[in-house]
Amino acid sequence: MRPRTLLRALLTERGCGHFATFEEEFTRSAQLAAAKLNRPDLATVTASQATWKRWLSGDQIPRSDAGAVLEFMLGVDVETLLRPAVERGVVLPQIAPSAARDAARLLNSMFDTSYLDPLGRASGMEGVWHLDGQRFFDGTSVAVQLYEADEQDGRVVIGAHHHAHVRAFTRATRRALVLGTLGDEGLYAIDAAHARRQLAVTADTLPISTPYKIDDLTYGLLWAMLNLDDSLLANDHVLHAEKQTLEPLWAQRRSAVARSAVPDLTNVGSAWLGMYFCAEHIIRRLDEGSSPPVFWSPVRTGEEAAVWLFFASWTQFRHALQERLADDGAPPERVFCIPATDAGASQRYERILLWLAVAMMERDGQTISVCAEPEYKRIDGFVLVPGRRVISANWLGSEGIWHVDTTDSLADVSAYAQVVDHARSQSVTKGDSSEERLRSLAHHLDLDWGWLVRRCRELGAFGIAGMLRPRSRLISVEELEGVLRFAGEFDG
Repeated sequence: MRPRTLLRALLTERGCGHFATFEEEFTRSAQLAAAKLNRPDLATVTASQATWKRWLSGDQIPRSDAGAVLEFMLGVDVETLLRPAVERGVVLPQIAPSAARDAARLLNSMFDTSYLDPLGRASGMEGVWHLDGQRFFDGTSVAVQLYEADEQDGRVVIGAHHHAHVRAFTRATRRALVLGTLGDEGLYAIDAAHARRQLAVTADTLPISTPYKIDDLTYGLLWAMLNLDDSLLANDHVLHAEKQTLEPLWAQRRSAVARSAVPDLTNVGSAWLGMYFCAEHIIRRLDEGSSPPVFWSPVRTGEEAAVWLFFASWTQFRHALQERLADDGAPPERVFCIPATDAGASQRYERILLWLAVAMMERDGQTISVCAEPEYKRIDGFVLVPGRRVISANWLGSEGIWHVDTTDSLADVSAYAQVVDHARSQSVTKGDSSEERLRSLAHHLDLDWGWLVRRCRELGAFGIAGMLRPRSRLISVEELEGVLRFAGEFDG
């Protein structure tokens, strides 16, 4: 007896084991494929009962238009469909391939770094969501499973008929996301581990918080955290080893290390090590009781700014800085250079990440200035201690992991002070309060203030733990949670 083909197995599992039901579904799929694939010729494709039987037995291979309709209908290529079905305890997702593809097309059309492939190559295999990097992130991918959801009492829920598959999908320890689709109303995301915990306490529905709808805010956060987290996990051992070698360098006023010195580092791993070293260099050279420093930041993109939102080492640096400046009481200032052309070159989700990072600085009491003159973006990062010292500290750049220097030359200090004074006077962030300055920055970045504040309020009130679950010990969502609540308090 011939082994059962995957085609027969899939049709049986989808209720198309009889020709009448198959014919109805095949005809409907042909019409949908004609519209979705922009191939009008597929609309009239049919299959006779004799042909259907030969397909099921494996005696005939679906060719040309009929094969295209079958692939669209089942989400699996013809060659795979005619292979023997794997006889194992596969629990299949109860979602039509066409619905999964529609949801993926909607998502992929919204974000330039997103490619969601919703269906696995074989029955029972999950899809993959590719999240590409741009100038800084290394790029990553995450296992995903789509389910058709319903809206009930203001919640998005995945019904009980999906739960057997959700349990099977979330059992593995790899990172994964559960996506609920409401068709044209959008997609909602939760972490697979959160879904597993939810199903352990309820058997009726699997709820997804409505603030977890995938839009420019939540996509940007998912894109950034998953990229940062996976890159740091890949470098966990090498970062731990390199960190142990830094002690002899702390006493040096000037230091630089090329990327080629640690070739195993990812882009993100290099940024983590460089940022950690620069932070220590700065703290060790800020004299207690000195005037509040002014930080000049070369960060101009959401990719670069995301490290402040997620690196746990940033929280440690912030606390160390507060302790060092505690006697003075006045917070430091921070200056950015973000020309309008640079802001306009990135998509909205990336500009939101940049805005959130600046909002985090304002939440900490820092007064932010943003210079928009393009010629100033060539200036590397530094810290000005007015009248006393300039501490150069830069971890951005393709060639080096870090470059630091320190000078007490009054001529150098005066020159850097003039740069800071000019940037302050020309800042696009005007206002006496954090809210006024951040509102003007949102305008500069072409962000909808009312929508941004409302979405921060929603996410901040509910929390993001159900959607974002770091796996690396070097990643934290503590700062992000705080800045979402902070921004949510503004008037929209």
